[in-house]
Amino acid sequence: MPEPVSFEGSPVDVREDIVAAHSLFWRRLAQAGTWWSGAQRVAIAAEVRAARACRLCGERKAALSPHAVSGEHDCSEEGRAALPDVAIDAVHRVTTDASRLGKTWLEKTLAGGISDAQYIELVDVVVAVTSIDFVCRGLGAALHPLPEPVPGEPSRVRPASARMEEAWLPMIPSGGARGSEADLWRGRTGNVIRAMSLVPEAVRDLKSLSAAHYLAVEQVTDPGVGRTLTRPQIELLAARVASLNQCFY
Repeated sequence: MPEPVSFEGSPVDVREDIVAAHSLFWRRLAQAGTWWSGAQRVAIAAEVRAARACRLCGERKAALSPHAVSGEHDCSEEGRAALPDVAIDAVHRVTTDASRLGKTWLEKTLAGGISDAQYIELVDVVVAVTSIDFVCRGLGAALHPLPEPVPGEPSRVRPASARMEEAWLPMIPSGGARGSEADLWRGRTGNVIRAMSLVPEAVRDLKSLSAAHYLAVEQVTDPGVGRTLTRPQIELLAARVASLNQCFY
């Protein structure tokens, strides 16, 4: 199993809950997930990092329309060995230009050979690795080395209650997180959480990292909850970062 992560080089002390959350995800990353193997999950993470320096992604990002630029991605060795081209393209686009992805692009991606649940798990890894890497950069620490994949088969568990509603892909109904998914949320929850619920482990990853990087999901709607920073300070920083990242949420 991967060793706990460290923040070597950081000029400040790092909270233990951040170390624990990063270590937990890094262990999960190395293992077979719900729809991707451990080798494929680590390859997705490698492609997240490759996308940041990808020539094609840079040209698309600068173009008026991403569809006006064609070519091949600058890929990692892990990605080229373990992932189909359609998955590599999805990782690069979600990493570098997510704000311009639309339903037509998603439908074309799914038609290219990955399932709706595989796409959700792919997005889970992209989001988690991106947030973890940016925390490391912000703290002045080296990026965590990617773990060695652990052999094993994906569980291929699909929630029976998942269905099409507001989103482009199936998700668990707001009041329908029951049984083995009962821990995902209590009562009702926001669509930003439900959007990942076709793969329940993706919601668990999101909750774990949110609790360390921001607030526990259950605390988000409580304006009185803060940390070292006050809640207004937290939200001012969050809003500015979201704006710079063109996040419509």
